[in-house]
Amino acid sequence: MSGRVRAQGRARAWADLFRVSALLSVPGDALAGAATAGARPGRGTLHAIGASLCLYEAGMALNDWADREEDARERPHRPLPSGRVTPAAALAVSAALTLAGLGLASRAGRPALATATALATTVWAYDLGLKHTPAGPATMAAARALDLLLGAVASTTATPSTRTATASTTGTPSTRTVTATPAGPGPRPARALPAAALLGAHTYAVTATSRHETQGGSTRTPLAALAVTLAVAAGTSRAGASPFGTLLALTYARTPATLLLHAALNPSAALTERAVAGGIRATIPLQAALAARGGAPGTALALLGLIPAARAFARKVSPT
Repeated sequence: MSGRVRAQGRARAWADLFRVSALLSVPGDALAGAATAGARPGRGTLHAIGASLCLYEAGMALNDWADREEDARERPHRPLPSGRVTPAAALAVSAALTLAGLGLASRAGRPALATATALATTVWAYDLGLKHTPAGPATMAAARALDLLLGAVASTTATPSTRTATASTTGTPSTRTVTATPAGPGPRPARALPAAALLGAHTYAVTATSRHETQGGSTRTPLAALAVTLAVAAGTSRAGASPFGTLLALTYARTPATLLLHAALNPSAALTERAVAGGIRATIPLQAALAARGGAPGTALALLGLIPAARAFARKVSPT
């Protein structure tokens, strides 16, 4: 019985380290990227989702490793300062997950690997140096935007089709292979850039607010984040958007707006932390709205189905 209890304790410690309740906000990046690039989800999209999950959790473990001394003062209950996970184990897992993420991305092609490499570099740079600098929120925003672009690139990378042509120069038929490039606009990663910018703006606002979640004391930052949230919702529900997409954009805005307003009116640590958690949860309806914007209502509905599970996980493991 004691062995089982210890195993459950270790599992809970790693769940806390990885902040598994926030993990469901990750697959929507790749799916929204595919939709806004004009591509249908396929094998490349699945590889992108796997890579994103690995790199996200690598960042979570590395974040706690880098902040272990700060957490010992402000959050002694976290897995590393409490001794439930060793720093060496957290760092080793972070490195292993980074390599796994890059390996999965490579299976979607060289462009996807290049995008995932840029994403991994951004994550490590944020955790190891930029997090506590003025560039911190922008770096995190870039990471989320790159994650969406990873889905776009992986989903639109296709092996060129080939056809066989027969030619005769000296009376003897010869066969050669000709590469055929599909005509027309078709799916293109560049089409996902506006969606990546909107997701990045949302992430910037959440990250900036999170800097005050342990001590509170900021009124200006939650108000600025609220303004960004409303601007992102307006940008997502642009002119010509479907009623469904507009509804999703409003759903996205409603999730963090009230919490941010509360945090601005009463800038306590507790209300600020709730606003940050709400911003993380709002990522999913934003991804759904972006997918609808890209003409993929089915993907949007599938993403909405993740919200109840994310809320259930959040009640057990804090996403912040």
